[in-house]
Amino acid sequence: MRLNPLPSSEYSDRVKRLQGEMKREGIEVFVGYASECESATSRFLTGFWPFFDFAGVIVPPKGRAVLVTGGPESYEFAKVFSRDADIVINTLLVETSAPQWVPEVSGESFAQILPRVCGEVPRRIGIGNWNIFPHILFEDLRKAAPGSEFLPADDLILRVETIKTAAEIPYIIEAYRITEEAMKAALAASQAGKTEWELEATARSVMLNNGAEGNPYPAWVCSGPNTTLSLCRSTNRAIQPNELVQFTFGAKYMGYCGNMCRPFSIGEPPREARKLMEVALEAVRYALRAIRPGVRASEVFDGYYEILARYGFQDFTLYGPAHGTGHSEVEGLWLAKQAEFTIQPNMLFNIDIWLSDGSYGLRYEDGVLVTPEGLKELTSYRREIIVL
Repeated sequence: MRLNPLPSSEYSDRVKRLQGEMKREGIEVFVGYASECESATSRFLTGFWPFFDFAGVIVPPKGRAVLVTGGPESYEFAKVFSRDADIVINTLLVETSAPQWVPEVSGESFAQILPRVCGEVPRRIGIGNWNIFPHILFEDLRKAAPGSEFLPADDLILRVETIKTAAEIPYIIEAYRITEEAMKAALAASQAGKTEWELEATARSVMLNNGAEGNPYPAWVCSGPNTTLSLCRSTNRAIQPNELVQFTFGAKYMGYCGNMCRPFSIGEPPREARKLMEVALEAVRYALRAIRPGVRASEVFDGYYEILARYGFQDFTLYGPAHGTGHSEVEGLWLAKQAEFTIQPNMLFNIDIWLSDGSYGLRYEDGVLVTPEGLKELTSYRREIIVL
């Protein structure tokens, strides 16, 4: 059984906090973008998760957010599922293969929407989802505000998302619980001869039966030579004894992303793969000790890099030992060499250790919530060298 939805007050509070960040940076309006696979902005600010059509979110200096939909279907959909937002139509956000509507559909351009929402034409416009914001939508904005300055504004919303509220935490915990149950079931079902996609299907069915609405990214199982890929898809390949297998699973629960990854073998793994496991687990244990309130993110990375360098593995990784998460599986806050932020209570991270020597690759990943005292581990099942 699912938890009840978040109250509308949670969304209005997020909008107010974003407006505070906008004021501090001199941004007169925030305009974000969302799609079915990149839904975080509209879901975080308005509770709405688009599909088929796309969505925009306008946050003026004061007042409620405005959810921009692409057509009559999404407009009616949004009226039921959005929270504490006004809703308008801009037909540029309609699905790629839009139908020929039978009734006449009326919509507005940003030239009509922006001055009404903001009270005037804004001169400093913050763009959320900067790297995926559609060109056609951006051009419509430029026509609406000629001569205005357009600025990347992803950092503004990240500041609001970064510290999880007490209301969010039960949903986060449930997302990880469901993910861990899927991991347990898939490991229990694993045997030589099973195909990668069969074991993925086992995990997916457990997630859905436990209340997940889907996945934050495509779950996958990879084995043997496929493990060298940091991103992969499950295939028809049958799992063989004494080879490395990687499970990468995540449940999305009421907008929140769970994630958990485990490598394993059926029978003794190759010696080189076992060594990768040992070093990766040492790095996980280090991250669990090092991620604490008041610690600079770059310091955590430095300690991680020292562990890899000790074994000559410093070139076997792609990034730091953890990243933020929440409505997106990766929600900024990379613990990287250049990271300048300080870890605070109610930040949410995935400890994410990826190593590959070119012949074998593996990932251990677990969710952790920072508390005033340290860490609350959200997943931990069989954080070990797993030999079935």
